[in-house]
This record gives sequence, C-alpha cells and structure tokens, in this order.
Amino acid sequence: MVSRKKLKICLASAEVAPLAKTGGLADVAAALTAYLHRAGHDVRLLMPRYARLEAQGLAIKPVAKLQNIGMRIGPWDVTYSIDKTTLPGTDVPVYLLRCPELYGRAGIYTEDKDEHLRFILLSRAAIEMCQRMRFAPDIFSCHDWHTALMPMYLRTVYAWDELFKNTRSVMTIHNIGYQGVFPASILNDLNLGSAAGHLHQADLAAGRINFLKTGLLYAHLITTVSPTYAREIQSAEYGVGLDELLRQRSDSVIGILNGVDYTEWDPATDAMIPANYTIDDLAGKTVCKRALMQDLGLTGGVAQPLIGIVSRLVGQKGLELVEHVVPGLLLERDFSLAILGNGEARYEQFFTRLQQAFRDRVCFYNGYNNKLAHWIEAGADLFLMPSLYEPCGLNQMYSLKYGTIPIVRKTGGLADTVQLVNPGTGEGTGIVFDHYDEHGLRWGMRSALDLYANKPLRQKVMQNGMALDFSWERQGAQYVDLFRKLGGLA
Repeated sequence: MVSRKKLKICLASAEVAPLAKTGGLADVAAALTAYLHRAGHDVRLLMPRYARLEAQGLAIKPVAKLQNIGMRIGPWDVTYSIDKTTLPGTDVPVYLLRCPELYGRAGIYTEDKDEHLRFILLSRAAIEMCQRMRFAPDIFSCHDWHTALMPMYLRTVYAWDELFKNTRSVMTIHNIGYQGVFPASILNDLNLGSAAGHLHQADLAAGRINFLKTGLLYAHLITTVSPTYAREIQSAEYGVGLDELLRQRSDSVIGILNGVDYTEWDPATDAMIPANYTIDDLAGKTVCKRALMQDLGLTGGVAQPLIGIVSRLVGQKGLELVEHVVPGLLLERDFSLAILGNGEARYEQFFTRLQQAFRDRVCFYNGYNNKLAHWIEAGADLFLMPSLYEPCGLNQMYSLKYGTIPIVRKTGGLADTVQLVNPGTGEGTGIVFDHYDEHGLRWGMRSALDLYANKPLRQKVMQNGMALDFSWERQGAQYVDLFRKLGGLA
C-alpha cells in the first residue's frame, strides 16, 4: 500500500513574492509553498525580514521561544528573532528572520562586505528554527545560492542532531549564473571547524568559496526549473563552470517546470485587464488591445500586429539580438512594439532611442508596472522572448494562457513549453527558432508576422496555447512525488 503520509518541509528562500522579489525565484518560493500548504503538507517557509517589508502593512507577530537568539558567526555575535505573517490574500504562513543589522537595508541584495553573513545566517537559522520548534522535516528545500550552505551544514555542524536523521535536502537551481562566490578569507565565518575539509578544496586553494557549488556537492537531490535546462547546465556552454560537477551527479539532477498561478494570470478572471475573455470567446482580447494601444499612444489600430516584451533588460534575455534586428524590421514590416522593463543602461538607452525613432509604433516603459504587465499579456498579439538562455521563464506561459503567441528561442523552459507551429496541420503554440543569432531572430519575427496575417491559423494557434495547463496543481505534484521518493515515503 502506498503511503499518503503528509510531508514535513522546511523551505528557505531569499525572495518570496510579493514580499520581496527580483525575479522568478520569488514567484516559485511563494507558489510552491502555497501549493504544498493547500495540499495539506506541513511547510515552514523562512525568508529574511527585509526593511522593505515594514511598509507593506503586514500583520506580523513574534514567534514565542524564537526571540533574541544568539549565534556566533566568525568573530561576530549575532542576535536574531523569528516572526510570522501570511502571504497577502492567503492563509499561507511565512516565517520572517529578523536581524536588522543584516537585513534592515534598502535592497534585497547588496555589495556590502558582509553580504555573505546575511545568507550564512539564513541557512543556519532555518536549521536552528526547526531545532527549537522540534520540527523534523522530511525535506529541507533550498533555493539558489543564498541557502545552498544548508545541505553541507546538515551533514557537518548539525549532523549530531537526531532530529534530522531521516531528513533529506533538495537543492533547486533557478539560475546557475548566480552562484554566490566569495573570497576564501570568509572561511572562519562559516564556523565549520574541522569540517572545513568538506568545502571544495581546489576552489579554496584558488582563493574562493562558492556557495552554490557547495550545495550541489552535498544535497541529496538537485532540481532545476525545466527539463531542458537540467540537460543544458550539464554542458560547458550553459554550466557556468559547474557542468563537470553536475555531470558527475547527473543521476540526481532533475528538471521540473515552474508552474503558473492561474488565480492571477487568467484572462477569464483577470481583474486588472480592460475586458475578460476565454478560449471560446476571444472578443475581449480585441478590447484589451485597443485599450493598450490607446494608453501607450500607439496609433496603428487594432488591425496592426502588436508585439509585447516584459523583461529584465539584461544580456541573458537576447536583447543584443533585438538591438541588431528590430530597427530594420520596423522599417521593413508594419507592426508596433510595447516594452516594459528595466535593467542594464545599454538596453534602457536602446529602447529609449527606438521609441524616439518610431514614436507612433514603439512605447518603452522604463521600470516595472504590474498592471501594465497584465495589459501587455492581454493586449499584445505576439510576445518576444529571444533568450540566450532561460532556465524556465514564466512570461511565455502567461502569454500562452492569454492567447498571445510567443516568439522564443529553443532553450531551457522555452523549449519545453512552446511548440513550433505547423501551418499544414494547425498544430503548435508559437514560433520557435533554434540558433542564437540575428538570422534566427529575424526568421522568428518574420514568421510570427506572417502567422498573424493568417487569421484562421492564428486563432487556432491561440486556442492551442490557451488550452495548455501549467498550473501548480500539476507541477507541484511532481515535487511532492520527488520528495516522497527521496524520503522513502512513496
């Protein structure tokens, strides 16, 4: 008989949406926790109590017996407390690590000399929180480099505690490009004592300590956020120096697509967009497009194809190709472009110049605006994501749900979620190009504009995408299955 025992999980993350977010890590930490909670599992989510949380009107209460706890980190005596709140609009509990001297700063991340201490504390406090609550997790779920020391600490500094004798650790990579690499001079701050030999000795000899690499060495299981990305990061091209280690552990590397929160991202119920619509009645999408173009000052009218971009403006997102291809295409073909995002000055300046050169056809919003993100997903006809690499990506999945046909490069989660259109059969959900070069992007955008001109095929492709299900009910269940097998509970 298969055991249906409810799992006990401690999940630690530097970001949790909407409390503190810079990227997809925050969305996954919140959504996965919410799914596990709905499914009846006992999940304890811990994140830092950043200064920005104080202005969010949260109902926060101190947790009894978890106040004013002392911890020695290197030569410093640190005092921290654990408080508790809930994710806004839900009953999902969130534990907050309060230590103003480390987290009471303007940003989530800093360039300060003690940055490593902030995440040493997060990793150790998650473990010690469980100790003090006498909570024996089946799984410690660790996310990105910020909590990647936990698997090693569990096998060394805290190995004495029988509370964790059946506990397993899972290290989830959201973006392998961020690894938490610090100088070897921080060694004493790790408080490893004789267990310092567990660190990667070649790295230590070279004068560095890599937090993410440490997590990959000691986690019982490694997951990442799409099946294709799980394969890609085991190659030299995408592994960012960790590919050899990941190949050595290939049997323990598993890709699970991120899920989508359809309570927020569904055109049938989205309260932020001008009109709702469904797979069977698309009339509201035209209303959304008209409102979006009017709001952004785009004068081409609803008959003109509209391409949307909602993105961090960084090189990873393929914007170098956009720089070289899009200005020429705007001269060659009739379409408009709506861009929302901020990031590297180079790309902000490019989109500013593009808007100035094509005032009636290009609008660039420099920053982030959640309402506008929803409007672009609902109002655009096509959505551009020509990424150099994309661990999972969420916007292409939002676009599919909103009947906004994605134009993507075949990499990571984009390859796993978007199927190239077959004009002969009507199968497929978007335009997918293989090669990261100008020719590939140019082919992809021209193909998408040609598809737009074929209204019957375009509507079929829209409906194909809208019919897909990337909900957390599907994706989260895969995590539960993995956790059960790892903990010997399946």
